[in-house]
Amino acid sequence: MSVLFTLLGYLLVGAAAGTMAGLFGVGGGLIIVPALVFAFGLQSVDAAVTMHLAVGTSLATILVTGASSAWAHYQRGSIRREWFLSLLPGLMLGAVAGVFVAGALSGGLLGTLFGVFVVLMALRMALGISPRAGRAAPGRLAMGLAGMVIGGVSALFGIGGGTLCVPWLSRCGASMTQAVGTSAACGLPIALFGALTFIVVGWGHPALPAGATGFVMWPAFLGIVLASVPFARLGVRLAHVLSARALRLAFAALLLIVGLRFLF
Repeated sequence: MSVLFTLLGYLLVGAAAGTMAGLFGVGGGLIIVPALVFAFGLQSVDAAVTMHLAVGTSLATILVTGASSAWAHYQRGSIRREWFLSLLPGLMLGAVAGVFVAGALSGGLLGTLFGVFVVLMALRMALGISPRAGRAAPGRLAMGLAGMVIGGVSALFGIGGGTLCVPWLSRCGASMTQAVGTSAACGLPIALFGALTFIVVGWGHPALPAGATGFVMWPAFLGIVLASVPFARLGVRLAHVLSARALRLAFAALLLIVGLRFLF
């Protein structure tokens, strides 16, 4: 019964993450990571690995849930292939580096940094700060360096990369459709290399709970993947009947509460 109860909890996490992602148009990582930290706490998972497990598992789920989004954008022709290929080496290297940075940090410090990041995202959303449109894409070196930053920060906090990638691509001259589509594709190498590196970095850690391989918790992965995709459709439907401004402010408030919870 305890196993079924635990799986039910993970399904609820996936349902909440999917609904929020569809409703607010953001990646599920900002919801999945704090929800998993809470869920692991209820299961008395060692605090030394709770945050790392949450981030690593979030990246693993993004690999699956983000694939359908990336494929849909590819079919619509909204992925700029040359930009994706320019960013790709940096995304891969940055994701690996971000995980090693996370592995070197204590769970408490990683949680604090995540809280700061979430608060900044909340303020940006509440103030309605949009990426400034540009006209011309920079060279391959600048794109590669940008990819490293995007991949590193995204892997460090267990998010798909859209939070940073969309503004960058908009500054490079992409339309919003191209920025979102290319960002969705960029999330896949971040999630893949990030999740694999979290498995390697956490391999054999003595505080890992049953069901974990390195810093990826497979029961949580399964529950979130099963529930997040169908509930994302529900979120999209709700987004079309509710006020856009009210949604933005509501999500900003939620992120602010979550971020402050990690800080205090």
